[in-house]
Amino acid sequence: MSAMSSVAVQSTGLVTPVGLDAPASCAAFRARLTNPFETRFVDSRGEWIMAHQVPLEQPWRGIVRLAKMAAMAIGEALAELPRARWHDLPLILCVAEAERPGRTAGLDDELFVRIQDELGVDFSPQSLVVAQGRVGVAVALLQARAMMAAPGIPHVLVAATDSLLSWPTLSHYERHDRLLTPQNSDGFMPGEAAGALLVGRPGGHAGELLCTGIGFGRESAFVDSGEPLRADGLSQAVKAALAEAGCDMHHMDWRIADIAGEQYYFKEAALAMSRTLRVRKEAFDLWHPAECTGEVGAASGVAMVCAARAACDKHYAHGPNILAHMANDAGQRAALCLRHRGFE
Repeated sequence: MSAMSSVAVQSTGLVTPVGLDAPASCAAFRARLTNPFETRFVDSRGEWIMAHQVPLEQPWRGIVRLAKMAAMAIGEALAELPRARWHDLPLILCVAEAERPGRTAGLDDELFVRIQDELGVDFSPQSLVVAQGRVGVAVALLQARAMMAAPGIPHVLVAATDSLLSWPTLSHYERHDRLLTPQNSDGFMPGEAAGALLVGRPGGHAGELLCTGIGFGRESAFVDSGEPLRADGLSQAVKAALAEAGCDMHHMDWRIADIAGEQYYFKEAALAMSRTLRVRKEAFDLWHPAECTGEVGAASGVAMVCAARAACDKHYAHGPNILAHMANDAGQRAALCLRHRGFE
């Protein structure tokens, strides 16, 4: 993989239910802290629905809440970049996919404007919105890499913001027995988060987190499809990312995924590993930050990259080579090969 084909993560920002910045959130991930609360919604059995909520100053809702969280994460990621240079940055904003139940109105146009208003800046006209849900960060990094291949764009800002804490969304998943409840152990706890990555061309220095491979696939036996799961889509995405990075599965030191608790996605991860790992490994840990944040949709991929970078920076990671993978309910699959130079 050539250096120019890689993308370097230069700074991060993260707002989650367990931390209002990246260091606090990633420390909570490391300690496996959670902070669930009773929502104001009840399920069909009359039980309060539990969720993970970001503790903001005011009880903002909807598009305003998403914009506030995104602005906080972006402000953190750009803290070291002079404000005079912010308007030159293309912003690739990741939001919920179109088919998300209860999707907030205005995600494809109004949200971007609100985030700019919150920050008091107009980003580059080359900015765009990626409405691809949990695989959005992979799509955004691919777009960022293409943008930076052209002269005059040394950096791109990738941001994501999402929340599942609305009744239209919660009621859908509750009706389909997807939520974690005392009666249903095979479910997820809903959450919300926002994150941002300032990415640029690799500089070749120690401490860089590089994205060296990006791969995509499509799973026909998606969750609730009723078809037998063979993990074809995720295996395809993983193989494509590994091929682009010029390595094999056994070269990866650990994995991180967007799995939020459902058995389907754990089974898929295990099947994909069995179909791509050809050399036995003594250990091959699978991290999933959603155990701390709940299911955070489009923000999950950015949270995973932030967690990987923090673990490597502070040397509690299992090694410098990380496989990150993510999956949408509708079948889209994506994988990233990440490499941290600090171990070299």
